[in-house]
Amino acid sequence: MKLQKYKHNSETSYALGATLVAELLNTSPQLITRIFVRPINKRGTDLEKIIQQASAKHIEVIESSKAFNILSAKENCLLIAEFKKPHTTLESDTPHIVLVNPSDSGNLGTIIRSAIAFDYRNLAIITPSVDPYDPKVIRASMGAVFHINVEQFASFDDYSAKYNRHNYAFMLNPSAQELTQCQRPPVSYSLVFGNEAAGLPKDFCKKHDAAAIYIKQSPQVDSLNLAIAASIAMHHFSN
Repeated sequence: MKLQKYKHNSETSYALGATLVAELLNTSPQLITRIFVRPINKRGTDLEKIIQQASAKHIEVIESSKAFNILSAKENCLLIAEFKKPHTTLESDTPHIVLVNPSDSGNLGTIIRSAIAFDYRNLAIITPSVDPYDPKVIRASMGAVFHINVEQFASFDDYSAKYNRHNYAFMLNPSAQELTQCQRPPVSYSLVFGNEAAGLPKDFCKKHDAAAIYIKQSPQVDSLNLAIAASIAMHHFSN
């Protein structure tokens, strides 16, 4: 199998670093196609443990400087796992996080990490968007992406057609309800967030029969970072 830098249309991606490789080994070892080890004079106990675990699962382990030259220039990266991107669908009877055209890898990874922290296991992404299996997203999620179901849709209408739910749209809207005054419904629901720069369209709630929600903040800043806003919302609705 040819080794090349990550491309969004590839069937495989990479977990860079021992922590992420260990997480992938523990959660979804069946996805791993091979593991690369940086040639070094002495391997620590933790590194050897991961290599032994991979070998016990009959995963090919390859010592290769070339792999690291191509995939990661960081000298402290000692392990890389190449894995097949999972093809998942969302659970229909549990809460969803819906991101409309997210564009920043760090934000997406952080949102995924917060989602798992607050027990949200389903993420819908409306494209165009940043790739959820880009190594940068995987790194920002600290491996949480291996615990969440991700399904991508060409439009919010496509998402709604498949999952008919109570939608909470987070946006600055004159008729929006303040988050702390909002109670989650007893049935399945979705928390919907717009793009980092543009947010959600002004007519989103009317078009999609969604409840507009805002997070109270100081007027000294114009808005919250997307990942922070999503984390606050998930924490509130998880209680």
